[in-house]
Amino acid sequence: MSSTELPSVPAANVLPKVAPVRVAEGERLRSVGLPGITLTVRSRPPAREGLPPALYVHGLGGSSQNWSALMEQLEGDLDGEAVDLPGFGDSPPPDDGDYSITAHARAVIRFLDASGRGPVHLFGNSLGGAVSTRVAAVRPDLVRTLTLVSPALPEIRVQRSAVPTALLAVPGVAALFTRLSRDWTAEQRVSGVMALCYGDPARVSPEGFRHAIEEMERRQQLPYFWDAMTRSARGLVNAYTLGGQHALWRQAERVLAPTLLIYGGRDQLVGYRMARKAARSFRDSRLLSLPDAGHVAMMEYPETVSRAFREFLGEASGGAAGAGAGGASGSSGAGAGASASGGAAEAAGAGS
Repeated sequence: MSSTELPSVPAANVLPKVAPVRVAEGERLRSVGLPGITLTVRSRPPAREGLPPALYVHGLGGSSQNWSALMEQLEGDLDGEAVDLPGFGDSPPPDDGDYSITAHARAVIRFLDASGRGPVHLFGNSLGGAVSTRVAAVRPDLVRTLTLVSPALPEIRVQRSAVPTALLAVPGVAALFTRLSRDWTAEQRVSGVMALCYGDPARVSPEGFRHAIEEMERRQQLPYFWDAMTRSARGLVNAYTLGGQHALWRQAERVLAPTLLIYGGRDQLVGYRMARKAARSFRDSRLLSLPDAGHVAMMEYPETVSRAFREFLGEASGGAAGAGAGGASGSSGAGAGASASGGAAEAAGAGS
């Protein structure tokens, strides 16, 4: 079954009632209707008027909650919004059932065009990093700077720990996994996700862990949860096989916006070794290596990531964001001055 076939799930207007999505203090949620999709958008009021706009795009299985900690850190610098991609968070499935990278990128572009907020500082994690790369390549007018945290760009040698996520793309595997794991509690699922996505799961606060369990329980009530996961995983794998101008690495080379690349040394899903390739591919780049971070550095070390972005923003504004193809390379011990906030405990999703 391809990622473009119609989903075998109920229409959005007949979906069962589930618990409301958690909204942290100071955040707001709104629903945006666009052709073929409805998106839920999370935002924080900026510290003052006139701050430049930003948009945050989450990874596979994640949601806009993945960016809560970083948005709070940057509320004095950016007017930030985080989107729930179609089928994730509180956004219903797309009308056409298309979960390809191109479809997710199209959803982001439609939202930016409709909002009139572009060009924005665009942030993407994992799957959202691949989506954001495509957006920046095909619509440079919409992107002021690009910040990618462990972007899910094609790897020749996939890490063993990432194989189970990739297998979700194989027809029948998701249904089999659902049957085998039907007796797992939400707490067991969240523990597994955090062990996979965090460099040190012990950094998650008890309150954050409880919030993540509540969110997992909510998601498991959605009849389209696994459908969105599997088709998005399939869309990512399909994107890896594309050649020519549609190849993700080729599109990375076309990105004109200054780019901040953030990779975690303990990332089990995106190879740390890919950091140098990314720095060479994005023409105007800076590389930040966080040896202690996992797959979701913006959740584990929001202070470190926000500080790096501010420095990057200052350099980009001064025309010195990178040094051409190689970019500027930097390394930081992620533990220095960083702590995980309660909001960072929201489940990052079982995969890229």
